[in-house]
Amino acid sequence: QVQLVESGGGLVQAGDSLRVSCAASGRTSFSSYGMGWFRQAPGKEREFVAAITRSGVNTYYSDFVKGRFTISRDNAKNTVYLQMNNLKPEDTAVYYCAATNGFPTGINNDYRHWGQGTQVTVSS
Repeated sequence: QVQLVESGGGLVQAGDSLRVSCAASGRTSFSSYGMGWFRQAPGKEREFVAAITRSGVNTYYSDFVKGRFTISRDNAKNTVYLQMNNLKPEDTAVYYCAATNGFPTGINNDYRHWGQGTQVTVSS
């Protein structure tokens, strides 16, 4: 079992950068989980943003953030990060981190553990 707590969201202007974090706690080693970031905008379904494997060697991104966002993790700190650059108003959403015992895919249902989310708002 793992508990996830996101932080770092806020209100920024278009073109700004922001880094959100997700701290994990629990009995199971953080390095045994593949991690993902998802987001949900008002009135829309939750969508995949980025994922990272247990070791952090492999990362995956949705097309709409590729080249702007970077996912990383620090297993010593039990934390996964999402660095967001050149933010756009359409990036406004609640950002969730999620953990899976399996391979970190872009599919919501593959993740068993979820944080409560952190709001990111990008003004134009």
